[in-house]
Amino acid sequence: MGIDVLIVGGGSAGCVLAARLSEDPACQVMLLEMGGDGRGWLVQTPAATGLMLPRKLNNHAFETVPQAGLDGRRGYQPRGKALGGSSAINGMIYIRGQHQDYDQWAALGNPGWSWPDLLPYFRRSEHNEQFNDAWHGQGGPLNVAALRTGNPFQQVFLQAGREAGHPVRDDFNGEAQEGVGLFQVTQKHGERWSAARAYLFPHLPGGARPRRNLEVRTGVQVLRLLVEQGRVVGAEVRDLATGAVQRLLAQREVVLCAGALQSPQVLMLSGIGPGEHLRQQGVAPVVDLPGVGEHLQDHPDFILAYRAPSLDLMGLSPAGLWRLWREIRRYRRARVGAVTSNYAEAGAFLRSRPELATPDLQLHFILGIAEDHARKLHAAHGYSCHVCLLRPRSRGSVKLAGPDPLAAPSIDPAFYRDPRDLDDMVAGVKLTRALMDMPALRSRRHARHHEELFSAHARSDDEIRQQLRQRSDTCYHPAGTCRMGPDPSRGDVVDAQLRVHGVRSLRVVDASIMPTLVSGNTNAPVIAIAEKAADLIRTAA
Repeated sequence: MGIDVLIVGGGSAGCVLAARLSEDPACQVMLLEMGGDGRGWLVQTPAATGLMLPRKLNNHAFETVPQAGLDGRRGYQPRGKALGGSSAINGMIYIRGQHQDYDQWAALGNPGWSWPDLLPYFRRSEHNEQFNDAWHGQGGPLNVAALRTGNPFQQVFLQAGREAGHPVRDDFNGEAQEGVGLFQVTQKHGERWSAARAYLFPHLPGGARPRRNLEVRTGVQVLRLLVEQGRVVGAEVRDLATGAVQRLLAQREVVLCAGALQSPQVLMLSGIGPGEHLRQQGVAPVVDLPGVGEHLQDHPDFILAYRAPSLDLMGLSPAGLWRLWREIRRYRRARVGAVTSNYAEAGAFLRSRPELATPDLQLHFILGIAEDHARKLHAAHGYSCHVCLLRPRSRGSVKLAGPDPLAAPSIDPAFYRDPRDLDDMVAGVKLTRALMDMPALRSRRHARHHEELFSAHARSDDEIRQQLRQRSDTCYHPAGTCRMGPDPSRGDVVDAQLRVHGVRSLRVVDASIMPTLVSGNTNAPVIAIAEKAADLIRTAA
């Protein structure tokens, strides 16, 4: 039988769509993924995030172009390369963002995308082990749970928050977000619960509920979408194992779910994008759509780190390695303890300035010390805290680096292009320092090393700005490069039905469609977007 819906990209959105659309036995669905199958201990073991994130293990491990706002440094952009996409390598934090984020989407000309519109999709996707109320759902595919580490240092952080005057939240995804608290994670029985495990694997051969109308192909590179007379009819693909090139045709539509960095790349390789840029890169324009690849938004992030002697914190000492060995045995026996950690076990949502209506900062409290996305490790035991700006004003872009579909895209987050972002981060560093200096945390530091590592000398605003330029990077939340909105002449790429302007039978469903970046981690919102998109596609059939 032929393909009804061809889904390009097996990340979180692609897994959701493949599962939901194939619920209709009359709909033939094919899902294409460039990476592997997203199975095995490396993906399933939560602490193995620390092995994948800094390396090309299930990870594209992209780099940005040199960033003027980062003193000319290239930033790092890890992106998942397996079924489940970045949900196979991320920190598993389940955060939806603020209700106002989605109300703003609707106000920008996108009916059906306000918070009341999206909440049912968050609830439908979720099986929350802790909460079952107006904000949360149970019975959905995506398991959301409390961490199973039992690490007492979580409570040390919460006590520091109380001492600093911040409220303690039991639930960052309820009625209000502001305060300190423990993160919920997409885990089940102490294992990572990626979007592939949640939505896809039960319906593949050998799964609990296999479906004949769902075909999943891994190790497949999409070279370009096929456009005929203004309609996308399929895709030209290459099998990465054999090199064979094939044309796959879709009878109803193609759905692009390659993510905020690669969905615009696939569009541009297919001739859909800014005409002049395409011609410069040797690609013949098919649809001149100037917004493709523009409006890239990402959360800039900065780390404060401190030495502390506690063995509850990660470190490479002999005692720490012995503890790790015992924790591995504990994990194998009961799926609890340090190996279930996502490293960022606690955090906060705070306002950099009291006059703000909602938090504009997110903190990730880490039970260890690592620099440069864990590519630089420190032997000392200690803790650290990431501070990231939730609503940056800077806008970057994703462009082609040439006509080769196997080449990485040219990624420019434009960190700190708008100087107000730097000012907000200075305020954020000061606020985070004040929290880290509360007695509960300060009393746990090494007696000879009370000051923070790396940037203790930076005290004035100008010194903090210099440190921010020298050491900031991404918090792994790129979005906005195929922006949703009604007017392609203003840079919008898809309409409120997620259909690409100027071409038929093509939608984009992933973080690239976000008109503005959500105030938190992006995985849960992407899953909700895909749940809604499945309804849009079914309604249009």
